[in-house]
Amino acid sequence: MKALKFNLSGKTAFFKKPDVNSYVYFTYGNIHKISLMGIIGSCLGLDGYNQQTKEDDYPKFYEKLNSLKIAIVPKNEGGYINKKVQVFNNSVGYASKEEGGNLIVKEQWLENPSWDIYVLLENNELSKNMKERFLKRKFTYIPYLGKNDHVATINDIKIIENIIEINDIEQIDSMFIKDEFEFVKDFGFGDFEDLEKEVEFKYQEKLPYKLEQTTNQYILETFAYTNMKINKLSESKVYSIDNLNLFFI
Repeated sequence: MKALKFNLSGKTAFFKKPDVNSYVYFTYGNIHKISLMGIIGSCLGLDGYNQQTKEDDYPKFYEKLNSLKIAIVPKNEGGYINKKVQVFNNSVGYASKEEGGNLIVKEQWLENPSWDIYVLLENNELSKNMKERFLKRKFTYIPYLGKNDHVATINDIKIIENIIEINDIEQIDSMFIKDEFEFVKDFGFGDFEDLEKEVEFKYQEKLPYKLEQTTNQYILETFAYTNMKINKLSESKVYSIDNLNLFFI
């Protein structure tokens, strides 16, 4: 088994939450699997939502890529990415029914996001095509981080062959589905060496995981990213890659 690894980053990103109010459009705090499939799909030239017909259950990128196993390793400290609300004008004629057709838009953007992405490669044409396109940087469309205001940078592309499935796990170095693990709480008191112990952190958020077939709305799961000790509760596979314990979504 092999894996495609690349770093995904940008100056800003916007992964729109569907549950918004009238004043501000909010973003998810990290990239999620649906957006990653959209980015990979754009690189491969697969159709998106705008090309989906009434006869299609899903957009083409989701139909082709939803079986991919992907691990997400946040590079921002503690998995938390700074957010800032941006205010700008949308002056296209159909933007607003207000006089002058000018709509003031407020969006919450992620600032300087970065992730290492790992994709397991299978012995099929899809994986072969993905591998060749990424290594040669031969992308069909420009990849974006959520929308076309946020151009994605893809660097550090390589193929990893040394992949080991592991069962004895104390820590996960990527994002993972929270319900498939439990956090180990250590209330003991150690010696002075404990003073040098790394400060614990835990990022947690409900993120899109799948698309519902009838409406194509997001199906959410609670994801976590932490340096705390954990125990595995499910049969989900964890792999050791680049000296990291990675959970594949």
